[in-house]
Amino acid sequence: MAVQVGLVGLPNAGSTTLFRALTRAEASGVGKEHVGMAPIPDERLDQLARVVAAKKVTPAAVRVVDVPGTGAALLGNLRQVDALLAVLDGWSGTREPTADLETLKLELLVADRDHVERRLERVTKQAKSGDATLRAEVTELEALLAHLDGGGSLADWTRELPPELEPLTAKPLLAIENGPGGVDAQLEAELSELPDDEAAAFRDGGSSAVGEVARRLFEVLDLVTFFTAGEKETRAWTLRRGGSALDAAGTIHSDIARGFIRCEVIRWDDLVAAGSHSEAARDGKQRLEGKTYPVQDGDVLNIRFNV
Repeated sequence: MAVQVGLVGLPNAGSTTLFRALTRAEASGVGKEHVGMAPIPDERLDQLARVVAAKKVTPAAVRVVDVPGTGAALLGNLRQVDALLAVLDGWSGTREPTADLETLKLELLVADRDHVERRLERVTKQAKSGDATLRAEVTELEALLAHLDGGGSLADWTRELPPELEPLTAKPLLAIENGPGGVDAQLEAELSELPDDEAAAFRDGGSSAVGEVARRLFEVLDLVTFFTAGEKETRAWTLRRGGSALDAAGTIHSDIARGFIRCEVIRWDDLVAAGSHSEAARDGKQRLEGKTYPVQDGDVLNIRFNV
């Protein structure tokens, strides 16, 4: 499953505009949740595609969810994302981005407290059956709620959290200022509607909002990119750093993971320099690895499998 990112912001901060810039998708309707895929630019992918004469080129992508507000119910839709992007108003001059960030953190904290309280109510009713596991969870949730009411957060809770909570305040939070000091979301949304070469010419060598956000996400989530390179399709994929060849196979397709035999590995730049898979193999740049091989950023994988 693709990495998922949630956009949060105070009214008129520009979160929906940034959504358009990231996903190149038109946000439909006011007050609605928007979901789209944001392609991750990677110059290595284009070089690999040229080497193998790929008919189709598919960049890695993150799934972006933009919610229309900061109420507890709306923020609850972001509990399954991997990270949060806090969009801050740096244009209007009527708000201070640093203060807005603290307000958003408070909104997330309130949403988590509401979530814990609601789960406590539900589990307390279920625990009347006498189930020991549920009664233990009630005790834990009561202590957790007291911790939150005392000014703590789920991020600084020292014991293991019930897995059902999926706390918002424990997720990585990246602040994106929509303004001169950060990302010009409106400009990037307009540029996203242009062909890539025209948008690049307009930026005159500058990076795009997508590229900057992707870079920061890769850092905070500790991701690497690996590639599959063939004539039919050349594609980039994301994986948690330290993930194995078997994990990479599962990222591509569960059947490939289930039937994993071995993995042929070439570094992307070695493949580009060699000019083909066969030449890279003749040059001794290709090697065979097993399921436990830790995939490195820039690896080109050809996974042999049998289902």
